[in-house]
Amino acid sequence: MKTKLLFVCSRNQWRSPTADALFKNHPRYKARSAGTEKTARIKITAGHLGWADVIFCMEKKHAARIAEPFSAELGDKPLLVLRIPDEFEFMDPALIELLRSELSAHIDL
Repeated sequence: MKTKLLFVCSRNQWRSPTADALFKNHPRYKARSAGTEKTARIKITAGHLGWADVIFCMEKKHAARIAEPFSAELGDKPLLVLRIPDEFEFMDPALIELLRSELSAHIDL
């Protein structure tokens, strides 16, 4: 059974979709991504949080935006902040390197 990872950023355009793409066809993990803004490409829902085993937020503000309204869905699931600023484009090599570095503290890549 694969561990389900959810990646959350603001607009679901650059950071979380890049993280999601890193796990495409991964043997141990399944990933999805969503955003917290009303204008997000894919807006986070209770369903996303219910699906996930581990939730990774790019910034503290993303964790704060989902912690209270979705407390029931979160339960005791890990809600981790990666501290990745909104200064990258989709699949930027520097973003990929930073994601791998920050994620390695939490999961085996």
